[in-house]
Amino acid sequence: MLASIIASGLAVGAVYALIGVTYNTMFSASRVMSFTAGQLGMLGGVFGSLFVLRLGLPLVVGLVLMLVCCAIVGLITEFIAVRPVLKSLDQHLYVLSTLALALMIQQVVAVEWSTEPQAFPRVFGTGAGGILDEKFWLPVLTCAVTICALELLYRRTLTGLSFLAIAEDNFAARALGLPERNLRMASYALAGMIGGLAGFSGGQLLLAFVANGPLLNFYGFVPVALGGLGNNRGAIVGGFALGLFQQAANFLVGGIFSSVAVFMLFIAVLLAAPRGLFGGHLARRV
Repeated sequence: MLASIIASGLAVGAVYALIGVTYNTMFSASRVMSFTAGQLGMLGGVFGSLFVLRLGLPLVVGLVLMLVCCAIVGLITEFIAVRPVLKSLDQHLYVLSTLALALMIQQVVAVEWSTEPQAFPRVFGTGAGGILDEKFWLPVLTCAVTICALELLYRRTLTGLSFLAIAEDNFAARALGLPERNLRMASYALAGMIGGLAGFSGGQLLLAFVANGPLLNFYGFVPVALGGLGNNRGAIVGGFALGLFQQAANFLVGGIFSSVAVFMLFIAVLLAAPRGLFGGHLARRV
C-alpha cells in the first residue's frame, strides 16, 4: 500500500509540478499570472486522445500536433488576455481576462469534445501492472526531461538567456534592444507546450476530461505558492510534495476531506512563509 501511495503521489505530483512550471514560464515573461495553465494541461489530454485514439494517428505525430495546438493556445492567451492588460493602467485586470479565457476554453471543449471522461492511449502499448505501470513513471520521466531541457535552454542558448533577461528586468532588456514582445510570445508558446506535456503524460491517470482544467488550475497553482512565484525548482519540489501529501490524505481520510487537508496545508505554509518556501525577498528602493 505504501508503494502504491508513493508511486501515485509522485506521478500526480509530476503533473502538478509541470503545471506550476507553466504558470512560472508565463509569469516570468509578463509578470502576469495566467489562469489558463490548468486548461493547457486539460487540452494536452484532450488533444492526445483526439489525435491518437479518435483520428488514429501515430503516437509521435499525435504528440507533435498536440504540442503545436497547445502552443497556439498559449499564443492566443498572450494576444487576447495578456497583451491588452499590459497596456492598461490597472494591470491586475489579468485576473479577469485570463479567467474569462479559461472559461471560454472550458466551454468550447465541453461542447466540442465531451463532458464525460474519455479514454487516453497507452504511450508504449504495454503495461507492467502495479507500481511499475507506465502511468506512474511516465509523468515523472516527462517532468525530469522537461526540467533538464529548460535548464539547457535557459543556461546554454542565447534565446534562453534572453528569456532570463526579460524575466529579470524587462525595461532594461528592452533598453538593450531585446525584442520583448516576441520573447513574451515565445514564452507563452513554450508554456503552452509544457502544460500540454503535463496533461499528455498524466493522461492515463487523469483521462481526457474537461473537468481536469479547473482541478489542474488549483492544484498546479499550489506548488507555485509553496515553492515561490517564478521559482521552477521550488515548483518541482512543491508539486511532488503536494502529490505525495494528497495521495496519503486520500488513503487516510479519503473523499472531500483530502481536499480539505490540501487547503489546510496550503494555508499553513503561506501563513508561515507568505512568499513561499523558496521565494526570494523583493528588493525595496530606498
